[in-house]
Amino acid sequence: MAGTPVIFIHGLWLHATSWAPWVELFRENGYDPIAPGWPGEPDTVAEANANPDAVANHGIEDVANHYAAIAEALPVQPVLVGHSFGGLLVQNLLGRNLANAAVAIDAAPIKGVLNLPFSALRVASVALKNPANNHRAVALTPEEFHYGFGNAIPEEESAELYKQWAIPSPGKPLFEAATANFVPHSPAAVDTKNEDRGPLLLIAGGKDHTVPESVVKAEAKLYRKSNAVTDYIQFDDRGHSLTLDHGWRQVAESALAWLRAQGL
Repeated sequence: MAGTPVIFIHGLWLHATSWAPWVELFRENGYDPIAPGWPGEPDTVAEANANPDAVANHGIEDVANHYAAIAEALPVQPVLVGHSFGGLLVQNLLGRNLANAAVAIDAAPIKGVLNLPFSALRVASVALKNPANNHRAVALTPEEFHYGFGNAIPEEESAELYKQWAIPSPGKPLFEAATANFVPHSPAAVDTKNEDRGPLLLIAGGKDHTVPESVVKAEAKLYRKSNAVTDYIQFDDRGHSLTLDHGWRQVAESALAWLRAQGL
């Protein structure tokens, strides 16, 4: 008998295969995990870097509906685990009652988060500095990756993670998130008032430059009008690479323990 399905959703600048250790660990723990890529994402890191236009011009709504179709095709509702923009996406889908539960790790800011620290703006500016990037794929340099992802780990490890997993990603989601609070029907909006949704775990890294802990805490506060379970965990010494660097297992096992506590 197959275990509970789990869909892993990555964020910008990482390939879906970066979830491979999580997929293996969750399978060992009785789940039935998959890690599908974003729309147009090639199967390998090499292909993705060779053909960046394959993912260009996909926005939050496109990507959310892509994963919604995957979730709805499963025999039972899945658990969702997302990182960065994947964390925003799993909140979107959970709010639409398309999942039993969700774990959002260093989740990109949803509509209603009002203040973005300088470090987050610096990372986002890689795309936002040129309006044409709204319709393009944007890549990080190794130095930009180290600042945005690997600032809490040795530079050598950051460089290796960049080489192994980094890919170009569409700039459009960053423009949509940046303007979310000025757009009435922003695709970055999440139904935070849903009383009937499944439980949500928000995880933050205390040294994250891309999604600082203050952003994740602000997201948690947006759920205060819902009686549905919303929990928060913080890893004080971790940066945005916490799902794939040498300490990934600690984060993954915390997510597993939380899911067990929810009876899932």
